Amino acid sequence: MKKTWVFIVVLLMVVLPLAFAGGRQSDSGKTQITIWMLNGRRDGFDALAKEFMDANPGIQIVMAYYDTDGIKDALKVAASSKTLPDVWFNWGGSLGGFYAENNLVYDLTNYAKANNWDKTFSPGALQLCNLYGKLAGYPTSYNVLGIYYRKDIFDKYNLKVPTTFDEFEAVCTTLKRNNIIPMATGGLYGWHTMRYVEQLIEFYAGPQQHDRMSSFQASYNTEATVKALTKYKEWVDKGWFPPGFVTQDPNETNVAVFGGRAAMDLQGQWYDGTILQNNQDMNLFATFPFPSGSNRYSAFAEMMQFNANLSQAKLDACMKFVNYVYSKESVAKYGKFYNLPLPRLDAEMPKDQPNVAIMIAGSNKNGTFTITDQAFPTEVADELFRVQDGIALNQVTPQQGAARIQAAIDAYLKKK
Repeated sequence: MKKTWVFIVVLLMVVLPLAFAGGRQSDSGKTQITIWMLNGRRDGFDALAKEFMDANPGIQIVMAYYDTDGIKDALKVAASSKTLPDVWFNWGGSLGGFYAENNLVYDLTNYAKANNWDKTFSPGALQLCNLYGKLAGYPTSYNVLGIYYRKDIFDKYNLKVPTTFDEFEAVCTTLKRNNIIPMATGGLYGWHTMRYVEQLIEFYAGPQQHDRMSSFQASYNTEATVKALTKYKEWVDKGWFPPGFVTQDPNETNVAVFGGRAAMDLQGQWYDGTILQNNQDMNLFATFPFPSGSNRYSAFAEMMQFNANLSQAKLDACMKFVNYVYSKESVAKYGKFYNLPLPRLDAEMPKDQPNVAIMIAGSNKNGTFTITDQAFPTEVADELFRVQDGIALNQVTPQQGAARIQAAIDAYLKKK
């Protein structure tokens, strides 16, 4: 019964915005475009949509907004009911790949050639949008994740930025001793806690082995995974994560950090924008790579995907709006609502978001690995999330967890 009600709620989340939109053509005869975007960008995108419609009276933009996991659920329901919007935000890897694999996205390959995207976007960004033989999206950001920390809290307890794993644990020990949560995380949905677990796997497996594991060329049922999950459990037991974090919303980890109750959070360079949106003092925040030995940053792409059923005229209208949103002029005006820098050849580092340049430079120096929930297909990522919860709640041992992750991989490969 609970699952039924969840489905109904998600279905309403999909149907109501479309009902509000009044279909594909408005009563006024304008070309109507439906767009789904993340909640955190609402203020900026609402303003951009209004400005665009003022300048383009023949086009009507209808925005709908969802949180991180809400948009994933809503898109899946819309895909099954053939009610996908005209344009939607998505991530790369397996998340955006689902829509490419099932022929639900417009293949932008020819459009990109005709419009010289190779002279607009960085090659790496375009490559990350190539999924299942299609250019499956318009690249909007390339994100790298490291540790954000409160400089004032570190200064108060005479803590230095850790450069080794042992130093990182020593910092956590001191913070906990002084009633500061070392690492903010929210375990609901699994993906935020996963950021720490994947770095632990990177530490124990090493970068080459980790890459082979993530691409299913090497087993996850290995000593490195067991050690990583054991260390994760040790951190849970030491109280280095917030009390009750397993059921906490990962979209709200900034509350503890901004309130000074937590000292660190594993976030991407977009966190500078989050700091500005919440009227926090940027001078209180700095970053460092998770000290995994390789010091690699996890990384992922974001994109705007277009409905496979768009006519050429409708595609042109959608593209006109998306180009407007991701223009230099719009970014200069509403920069805190983007994940900067844009993955464009002419992109500039935002002057009011100093950690962005630091993290991008760090990733260029140390390298990156694909974040796990984009490297993994959804069913395997979901099993990893269940394992994380089970270990934290004393329901699964690290040995059982490693075996379960590999069993999910084996089942996926057998099915494929």
